[in-house]
Amino acid sequence: MDELINTPMFGILLSLLAFEIGLFIQKKTKLLFLNPLLIAIALIIIVLLISNIPLESYQLGGDIINLFLGPATVVLAVPLYQQLHNLKNYFVPIMIGICVGILVGMISTISLCLLTHFDADIIASLVPKSITTPIGIEVSAQLGGIPAISVLTILVTGIFGAVAADVVFRIFHIKHPVAKGIALGTSAHAIGTTKALSLGKVEGAMSSLAIGVSGIITVMIAPYVWNIVMSIL
Repeated sequence: MDELINTPMFGILLSLLAFEIGLFIQKKTKLLFLNPLLIAIALIIIVLLISNIPLESYQLGGDIINLFLGPATVVLAVPLYQQLHNLKNYFVPIMIGICVGILVGMISTISLCLLTHFDADIIASLVPKSITTPIGIEVSAQLGGIPAISVLTILVTGIFGAVAADVVFRIFHIKHPVAKGIALGTSAHAIGTTKALSLGKVEGAMSSLAIGVSGIITVMIAPYVWNIVMSIL
């Protein structure tokens, strides 16, 4: 058993099994907040704690899975290519929506952190909460944050966005598929995109676009925003 635990196969098999259990639970319950990824994380933590298995042993396989995050994000360009006509028709509103979404998300997060007197490294960890995980980890590290906290906040943000989407769209009478997709991709990254894809092809394509564009813009402006924050602190 020790031979298996200390190989990459252990982390890979445990991750796949935990995620499959998460998928099964969500399909049976139909509850959006029971996200398969969230369930998988909880199950993996429980297994490691009960079995007293070091995190380093799990990470041998976990790091391999992590390598696929970037390519998986790139694959989202496929539905976008299929909806290029919508991108051309609504280019200006799309770019304005993404930029406003990024700024509102950053400013609101940093403002609340300052009001509650969070430490600088915690604030830096929360800044990239609305962008996809591979980019968010790099932004967090660049700002001096804690990547592990960033991953958790990115996950929670995505799940909350996917769960709250229908209610928000109803309250504010958001009916246009492009608007729905941009909102989900900008605020809830990949998990929001899975919700967008369930709404329709246009929503999914626009959400995929928002993931990439918001990630690039965040990487570009985050250091400047962070310099302002540090001058306040």
